[in-house]
Amino acid sequence: MCGRYTLFTSTADLESRFDADFGDHEPSYNCAPGQDLPVIADEDPTAATRMEWGLTPSWADESFDLINARAETVREKRSFADAFERRRCLVPADGFYEWVEGGRRGDDRDAGSGAGKTPYRVAFEDDRPFAMAGLYERWEPPEPETTQTGLSAFGGGAGEGGEDGDAGPVETFTIVTTEPNALVDDLHHRMAVILDPSEEETWLRGDPDEAAALLDPYLADEMTAYSVSTRVNSPGVDAPELIEPVG
Repeated sequence: MCGRYTLFTSTADLESRFDADFGDHEPSYNCAPGQDLPVIADEDPTAATRMEWGLTPSWADESFDLINARAETVREKRSFADAFERRRCLVPADGFYEWVEGGRRGDDRDAGSGAGKTPYRVAFEDDRPFAMAGLYERWEPPEPETTQTGLSAFGGGAGEGGEDGDAGPVETFTIVTTEPNALVDDLHHRMAVILDPSEEETWLRGDPDEAAALLDPYLADEMTAYSVSTRVNSPGVDAPELIEPVG
C-alpha cells in the first residue's frame, strides 16, 4: 500500500527531470489522500496537472477514494480497467512512507494512519525524484435533486446544493502497487510501482500489454529506508523536519 509520499524537489529540478511545466508547485513533505497533487497525464505530458488523490471512476454515482490499485488485478477490476486502458499517468515523488509495528510489516487497516506504529521513509539514496505508475479519471458529480419547498425553489435563494449543481468534472488519480522489493518487504507487503525513466513513455503511451509488463517492484539496490518522526502520522503536518531520521 502507498498511503503517503513526499515531493519536495524544487520546481526547476522537477521540470528538468520530467521535461514538463510544474507551474506554481509547492514542496510537500506529507502528500496525503484527498489532496490535490501534481501528476503527468498521457494526454499532455508536457505539463503537470493537479488532481485529487483518491480515484473516483467515471461511472460512479457518488465520490470514491481509491488511493491504490493492485497491479495483479488492475486490468480486471471495474474501478480501474478502463483507466488502465486509456488514462495512465505518472505520479512524481521523491520518497514514500510506510508504518511498522513491533518490527513487523504493517497491515492495511492502519497503513497511512500510523497509530501505534513507527513511520519509515523510503527513497533513493540521493533523494532524486521518480515517477510512480498512476491512473486517473474525470468524474461528473450527479446533479442534486431539487424539492420545491420555500422561496428558494422559486429563485428566491441559492437553496441546498446550489453550488454543487454548478460543479464541473473532478479529476482524481490512484497509485498502482505491486509486490515489495527486498527493502520494502521488511516494512510492508506492498509497494508503489516505481518506473525507471526509460519506462515512463511506455507507461503513458504504450499499449496495455506493454504497460502491464512494467508493473514489477523496483530493485532495492539504490534505495534506503529510515525511521522518521511520528508527526508524519497527521496529514495536517507538512514540514521539512518530517523527513529527518530519528532513533
